[in-house]
Amino acid sequence: MDVKLTPENGAALPELLTEFMVDMKCEGCVSSVKNKLQAVDGVKHVEVDLSNQVVRVLGALPVKTLTEALEQTGRKARLIGQGVPEDFLISAAVAEFKGPEIFGVVRFAQVNMELARIEATFSGLSPGKHGWSINEFGDLTRGAESTGKVFNPTVDVTTDKPLGDLGTLNADEKGEAFFSQVKEKLRVADLIGRSIALYETDDRSDKGITAAVIARSAGVGENYKKLCTCDGTTIWESSNNDFVTSKV
Repeated sequence: MDVKLTPENGAALPELLTEFMVDMKCEGCVSSVKNKLQAVDGVKHVEVDLSNQVVRVLGALPVKTLTEALEQTGRKARLIGQGVPEDFLISAAVAEFKGPEIFGVVRFAQVNMELARIEATFSGLSPGKHGWSINEFGDLTRGAESTGKVFNPTVDVTTDKPLGDLGTLNADEKGEAFFSQVKEKLRVADLIGRSIALYETDDRSDKGITAAVIARSAGVGENYKKLCTCDGTTIWESSNNDFVTSKV
């Protein structure tokens, strides 16, 4: 699987505050959650709000890693926000691929006004390398073909790659791929209404196999909705597993 946990210069991922809604009922639950997260390398600080069932994690880890750690405590956990405590106009965005062939979630979080973190999880891809990019338009009438060119708001003479070029996804034998990296000069506010397009080839020479519109997502402290009382499922945003599923 494609796991890129550092930017191109080799430095560690920048820290972000990530918020989860976690099914907790008592102080024992709080202790279990804190102990589990604090033992994960890369977690700097954990804060638990039992009354709102909110867990806040400061660290340089992908959402996928934090979610898996929380679920290992036997509790339901859903991402509700990600960003930094400072007030950005738009600090987070998401694109959701809901099948029927390819499922996935791509999340963007603004670290500062010149740097953003990108995390993606996919299933249903053909094994091998696939090009993917942020494209100009959110027009999905013809799938990826109608999303326009690769997003490139400014011309950078130091590189021949457009800003929206996300490189290559490496899908394993099960058709699953994971990506986590930072992107310099990328502003999340500029991405809303555009799209993520996936291609069959790594050079994006085909028309594209699927695409999804980028929408605003909750930043930190914005989304404290409760768990649904009927089945325990949160009602604001789905987890990776709700979209990354095998075709039946």
